[in-house]
Amino acid sequence: MSLFHPLTVSKVKKLTPNSVAITFDVPKDLLQTFAFTAGQYITIKKEIKGEELRRAYSISSSPKSAGITIGVKKVDRGGFSDYANSRLKAGDILEVMPPEGRFVFKASDQAKNIAAFAAGSGITPIMSIARTVLDSHPDNKFVLVYGNKSNEETMFYTDLTKLQLDYTNRFFVYFINSQARETDALFGRIDVSTVNYALKNKHKDLQFDAYYICGPEPMIRLVEDTLKENGVVEENIHFELFTTDEILEEFPVAEDGQTQVEVTVDDETFSFSMDRKMLVLDAVLKENIDAPYSCQGGVCSSCIARIKEGKADMVKNQILTDGEIADGFILTCQAHPLTPTLKVDYDDV
Repeated sequence: MSLFHPLTVSKVKKLTPNSVAITFDVPKDLLQTFAFTAGQYITIKKEIKGEELRRAYSISSSPKSAGITIGVKKVDRGGFSDYANSRLKAGDILEVMPPEGRFVFKASDQAKNIAAFAAGSGITPIMSIARTVLDSHPDNKFVLVYGNKSNEETMFYTDLTKLQLDYTNRFFVYFINSQARETDALFGRIDVSTVNYALKNKHKDLQFDAYYICGPEPMIRLVEDTLKENGVVEENIHFELFTTDEILEEFPVAEDGQTQVEVTVDDETFSFSMDRKMLVLDAVLKENIDAPYSCQGGVCSSCIARIKEGKADMVKNQILTDGEIADGFILTCQAHPLTPTLKVDYDDV
């Protein structure tokens, strides 16, 4: 299920003092496997200091481009992002899982007006979406509000300014810096006033078809609430995050007891007993079962499975809709068993 492929790094480009763009060559026999939709991500597996790390990174390149490019911001010491920013080089080989994710834009024959809000490394999937929007129809327009500390810390700054030149009157970007006053940027953070400034002042005559938001959760919720207050329907608002700041004490308390679990992965079935205070994915991995996973934070879609028998409760969910939950889908990295028996199927998704 969690099939990784060795891909060669063709280029590592410094974007800011603390971030890089990594481009992978995709061999001809894997072109179909690594075909992607704008906004999707890949998962990278790397052993560092004897520990296997899996990290999900959004794709910044267009589906039409050669290879796959991701943006990696340094957020740890001794982890993968540190390694990518300090040691990774062209010619290195990394284990990569094929693209996945639901935060996507699909081109159509009809002209679309798209608005996006990003902060920090949240720009990465937005880059792919913006390029696809602009390339897919001559009348498409794209408005971006992008928050950072300064121009120096702005990932893909050069690429964004080039898009402005290449798509005059169709691509509009508003840089917002919180720690530096720049002549080509607003000062402050993305808040209600900046959302309204872009949509109700600068582009009040545009009717937007969809809104994409990626960044820290407080920013996402603020923009989402502001859009809803302006009459935007929820189905037109799309968001993605890979880290959250929820407090553990707010999570439901798992029940005591044991659950007999049956797991199906790649047409194989495994049985074991687990403590209900454990998360299903943790118990599965403890049994050395090769189940798919990536973020382990409930904010990607890698570990989705379907419940065939029994019940489980998720402590966090940023992905599944109410309808999907009703159909039995769970994020196994966030699910605690509630019943004496639980059968989950990773193949039936």
